[in-house]
Amino acid sequence: MPEITRDEVAHLANLARIDLDDAELDHLAPQLSVILESVASINGVAGDDVPPTSHALPLTHVFRDDVVTPGLTAEQALSGAPAVDQQRFSVPRILGDEQ
Repeated sequence: MPEITRDEVAHLANLARIDLDDAELDHLAPQLSVILESVASINGVAGDDVPPTSHALPLTHVFRDDVVTPGLTAEQALSGAPAVDQQRFSVPRILGDEQ
């Protein structure tokens, strides 16, 4: 894998709007090269027979299946209400006319 050059680090810093001086550019270029080499070595570890995973252990879905069931009709829902107005619950007004 080719090393990251100082100019490439300067370009990345410019894209990220990070102001780096010359000493920081010289210091970061070799470090970024080492990081990329490490990532590249990890890519070679998993073979074609290893499926990609997001977790080390298999996870199971703990929620119930989302099954559509019939709901209540408006009449059934309002059957226990003390007062109904136009298929809606009717409740006493708690705020006066002053608003």
